[in-house]
Parts: sequence; C-alpha cells; structure tokens
Amino acid sequence: MRKPIPAPASTSATDPKSTGSRLKISPARALRGDVQHNAATHGHTMYQGRLHGALAHRLGVDILRGTFKSGEILPNEIESSSKLDISRSAYREAIRILAAKGMVESRPKTGTRVTERERWNLLDPEVLGWMFETEPSQDFIKSLFELRLITEPAAAELAATRRTEAQIEQMRSALEIMKRETLQSETGRRADLDFHHALIQATCNEALASLSSSIEAAVSWTTRYKARHNALTRDPVPDHERVFEAIERRDASGARWCMESLIRMAHEDTQRTFSQ
Repeated sequence: MRKPIPAPASTSATDPKSTGSRLKISPARALRGDVQHNAATHGHTMYQGRLHGALAHRLGVDILRGTFKSGEILPNEIESSSKLDISRSAYREAIRILAAKGMVESRPKTGTRVTERERWNLLDPEVLGWMFETEPSQDFIKSLFELRLITEPAAAELAATRRTEAQIEQMRSALEIMKRETLQSETGRRADLDFHHALIQATCNEALASLSSSIEAAVSWTTRYKARHNALTRDPVPDHERVFEAIERRDASGARWCMESLIRMAHEDTQRTFSQ
C-alpha cells in the first residue's frame, strides 16, 4: 500500500485543546524559552501520542528553515520536555522521527545535534512536505525537476511496453477526473498523483516502484507551489493526455519524449512563479 502524500501541514486543530493548538507557536521558540505552557489547563497526558508527531514536524520545519542550523545542539530533553509541557518519552520519540530522516543524531554526553544537510533524506515524502512549508530555493526546485527528468521519461518508456489493460484504465480514469476537476482543485491534484502512480506501477519494475512515493510527493508539492498565488497559466492536462496516448498505443519512444516534454514544460511553469 502506498503512503499518502502529506497534505500541507497545519498546526491548528478543531479542538482548541488539541496538540496542534498547543504547538501553534513554533517549538523552536518554546525550546529557546520564549513560551511557557500550563499542563493543568491543557490536560497534556492524553495528547502525548499525537504530540511527538506534531513536535517532529515543527522541529523539522525549523531545521529546514535554518532556525536550528547544521552542527547546532538542540536543547536537552529535560529542559525541552519541561518547557513544552510534554513527557520526556514524547520528546524522545520526536527526536527518533527526525533521526530516522537523517536530520539529527544523538550522542551520549554531547546531546542531539542537527546533522549536515547532505545527510537529510530530502526525498522522504514528509520531509518534502516540510520543505515546502518554508520557501524552497530555486536550486532545490530545479533539483526536483532534474530527478523527475532522470526517472519519469524512462518509466513512461517501460510502461508503454509492459502496461496492462487494467493500468491503462486507471490512467484513463485519472485523466478524466483531471480534465473535469482541473489541477486547481484537491480532487484534480489527487487524480494527477493517481495517474503518475499507475504509470510507475505499469513499469513492472520493483526498484522504480519503490521510488513512487517520493516522485509523487515531488509532483504534488511542485504542482501546489505553482498554484500557490495565482491560477495556473497553462493547462497541463493535454501534456498528460499525450503521454497516456503513447503508452496506450505501446509507443515506447513516443511515451519517453512526451513525458520529458511534460516535465520540462512544468518546470518552465514553475520558474515563472519566481518572478510573480
């Protein structure tokens, strides 16, 4: 089962006493002593299970933003858990999440240190989502499109020779939704991801399929990024239709060319947002 692409994260919640509400102010500030929480008011015990994920998210965003820089030691467990009104186990679990993504490392006596950027798992779908909560650089955006240019045209070429009729129908269905709902809507963007997912699965290549969640996250966040301020200036659905038609007729070289064209056009669309 594929992992869902994380939606744009929000630290607010419907329940004002929820974990998200308590973390509306960045834990980085709380960890530095700017915020005090009242445990009696918030009934913190029942929220510990959700809090470690919310804290990992907040700290992850702050690391990506540069609030905590590579090489910097995070405030210690006792100080942090006390100021954030969370259990030490919840804080430790948040640190474990970040360590699994290569963003921090803990050592006896020295504490938890933010690692060098080259060690961060930037293709982790959750980390990609955190990255787009900051203002990603043009170089980072470019690197995502370069990754897509390396993988997706080859995937389309393989899919054209290996796809099943069921996978063709999955792609056709996703395209119909994209045309009807447009990529300005959440439903349309979800269908876009379904299209790319079905295409990668159609390669029948287990190694490529293992990259699908990262590729889909790159597609998702760059699409959201393009539409963040203004409506999309160009409809990308016809580009997807050309890829689909080549795969449907088993035209491997045509599928590769159409997918490469789709990605290059999407990159140009995204570059235009930097001047808006």
